[in-house]
Amino acid sequence: MSTLAETPIAHTDATNAKILSISEDRIEGFVRDPMGVIAEKSGVDIDTVLERIRAMLRAGTIRRVRQTLMATNLAEGALVAWQLPPDKVDAAFDYMFQQDPFSGHIVIRSTDAATPGSNYRLWTTVKVPQGFSIEKHCALLARITGAEHYRVMPANRIFALGVGHVRRKEIEPGSKSDELAVAKNSEKVTLTDLEWKVMTALKREFKPEEIQRDLWRARAEEAGVPLETFYRVAEDLNRRGVIGRFSTFLEHVKPLATGERVTRFNALFHWAVPHGREIEAGREVGRFHILTHCYWREGGAEFRNVNIMAVAHGTDKEKVLAHKRAIDAHLAAVGIPVSYTNVFWGGRSEIKPSEISPIAYREWCATLGVDAETMRE
Repeated sequence: MSTLAETPIAHTDATNAKILSISEDRIEGFVRDPMGVIAEKSGVDIDTVLERIRAMLRAGTIRRVRQTLMATNLAEGALVAWQLPPDKVDAAFDYMFQQDPFSGHIVIRSTDAATPGSNYRLWTTVKVPQGFSIEKHCALLARITGAEHYRVMPANRIFALGVGHVRRKEIEPGSKSDELAVAKNSEKVTLTDLEWKVMTALKREFKPEEIQRDLWRARAEEAGVPLETFYRVAEDLNRRGVIGRFSTFLEHVKPLATGERVTRFNALFHWAVPHGREIEAGREVGRFHILTHCYWREGGAEFRNVNIMAVAHGTDKEKVLAHKRAIDAHLAAVGIPVSYTNVFWGGRSEIKPSEISPIAYREWCATLGVDAETMRE
């Protein structure tokens, strides 16, 4: 077996690409042996899978390895667009990244021309634990950062949610599934204390030295339960739809240690479709393989009443736009009119898992001198 110094860490290495094409977003739900599944589906032997994932994680090619949750079913969440004075945008970005555990994706976006909503430069995802108010949380963030206006856009339905940047590099414009996308709702699931214990241990990201075949035994000990109890609770949560995928997340924004970039362009697509046809349109748009996210969100008057939003990544801007044109053409072909569309391009960005624990929320409020009870719905 090669030493760490000799182990290839580039996402473009042939063996690494095979592993990543599976490990990024092909392990759905909770499985007892995710590393074994990655090996089986990629055709790479298990020892090499473990060695390569450890090495890429240490080098920063892989940003994190973790079991994801369907947090929309566990916490109140939304995409939030922020309008700030130009001289406060970067400071607000830094605060939400470094000081707010409940902000996840933080992106400064721009449009190719002045368009409705283009003065909303900062875009974040925000989640707060059940029982707390996302509107009150955003109002507090606005006071802290000096935001002039903000628009909170919860997901009414989810049509696509995945990553797969390595796999998506080869996707041609127009590539889509034969079946309509599934429209997933965001109904909340209430957890017991035992389920929260298991969930908390389950979702914590793995350190390189924790990457091994038997992943969950130490997490069961951390949760203070027998391994079989851990499996039983996790599999029940999976059946209830609150477990996402097991994933190795690539650092797809910043240059890697090798000097490469996984993607260069991050595009947020907007479409305004007729009221009452949002689910139909979302199921059509969500079919396209290039998309990492697709939602029904209400943009409101600030964004010309757009209601379908999707995200695509790529290394070539014109090809990203070609993907957008293919989706536009498909909507027209299936008879769904679009009254307005736009593209918001991502610039500076940071991504971290949003905290969803009620205990963590109360602790965070205390650091600000805020009574957490006043932040409830």
